[in-house]
Amino acid sequence: MKVLVTGAAGYIGSVLVRQLLNKGFSVRGFDSLKFGGDSLYDVMLHPNFEFVKGDIRDAADVQSALPGIDAIAHLAAIVGDPACKKYSEEATETNWSASVALFEAAEKAGVKRFVFASTCSNYGKMPDPDSFVTETSELRPVSLYAELKVKFEKYLLEERKDARMCSTALRFSTVYGFSPRIRFDLTVNEFTRNATINGEQEIWGAQFWRPYCHVDDLARSVVLVLESPEEKVKANVFNVGTTEENYNKGMIISEVCKVVPNVKVNYVEMNEDPRDYRVNFDKIKNTLGYTITKRVPDGVNEIYTLLKTGIVTDAFAAKFRNS
Repeated sequence: MKVLVTGAAGYIGSVLVRQLLNKGFSVRGFDSLKFGGDSLYDVMLHPNFEFVKGDIRDAADVQSALPGIDAIAHLAAIVGDPACKKYSEEATETNWSASVALFEAAEKAGVKRFVFASTCSNYGKMPDPDSFVTETSELRPVSLYAELKVKFEKYLLEERKDARMCSTALRFSTVYGFSPRIRFDLTVNEFTRNATINGEQEIWGAQFWRPYCHVDDLARSVVLVLESPEEKVKANVFNVGTTEENYNKGMIISEVCKVVPNVKVNYVEMNEDPRDYRVNFDKIKNTLGYTITKRVPDGVNEIYTLLKTGIVTDAFAAKFRNS
């Protein structure tokens, strides 16, 4: 199978590319290189890898990337609430219009599979604070980022559910951990960086929930879907993570403090947060046999170890965040 990975140089994409190559897939990476291409240096000469520089908003770029492709892992996007708010026009063009155009071009080109990287942010704020949301729960997006993900999900799974191409949406948990395109603007990574370098962390609204999943395990879910029988994944949606890895921010900083010594934690009371959701992940486990390999403490250890080596000379540099 030859897989086109859009957003191949990104935080998750660069990990996915390596996993696919390690499992014997042929991979064509596609990326605008908005954050540079350093994350792909060591795979550029791999015999089963090729790279096309392009923007998914450009129809000609997309056409140049599609010949011979069997499946698409669509990760290219303006990612996260802050980035989508800051670059709202580009986000709408990329996360919605260009994604629809990519799907239609792929269908015409005879691509057989389409895996879409969506987000658990789609759930917004759960109506019952003591419950867990599932794939059938109401979607309550509270940001442009989530609104666009929900909109494209509906296009894939409702409007185009009968398309010849087998499409699947994966609602990713909040990601963390080491990647060749490391980011420090993600909760676990950010808290660990701040604790390690500054010795302190301010926590706003320690009680609000999110599910977390290591970047390696999110990438593995894409590979798993590509390897799964079509009847299990076509026009289907899966939360990606594990139910035991729902944390609030207070719990995250507690894990950081177990690894990083002498951290000063400043709690700021906040009684309202537009996003607050605990997620159940039984469906992907029971349907596809998905399990995780790493947990939040593993990610904290990774980032702490990385920073202590001194190899990252300025962990606060703009290149390590999306907005």
